Amino acid sequence: MDTVTKSTKGAAGRKKGGAHKKAVTRSNRAGLQFPVGRIGRYLKKGRYAQRVGSGAPVYLAAVLEYLAAEVLELAGNAARDNKKARIIPRHLLLAIRNDEELGKLLAGVTIAHGGVLPNINPILLPKRTASSAEEKAPKSPSKAAKSPKKA
Repeated sequence: MDTVTKSTKGAAGRKKGGAHKKAVTRSNRAGLQFPVGRIGRYLKKGRYAQRVGSGAPVYLAAVLEYLAAEVLELAGNAARDNKKARIIPRHLLLAIRNDEELGKLLAGVTIAHGGVLPNINPILLPKRTASSAEEKAPKSPSKAAKSPKKA
């Protein structure tokens, strides 16, 4: 009776039958919704640099997630203002163009089916005539202050 047992390690170097740790994604570790691994892959594949640090895709994912959340929040408000439950390209355009910083960031971007901001140049509006201006304003301040006499 030989009591020598074989090694419990398999071909890959892992222990057989042992409890495996549950994989935790880098997005979960960073507390993000955007995919850190995929963004890291795109950074490497895009050949933006010879080497990509481990923090770069995390930072970029966080920035992209923030921008997406900001645009969606403003577009949701625009949809609610128009009494709609669904965000359409028009709501995205209104959200972006009415926000100063997002408008500057996306100044050269065209949004398909977005339309334009409602804007009428003051020169094109009908002129106020002198008679219509006099009708709205009281003729003299002393008469406007007095109440009518009761007869």
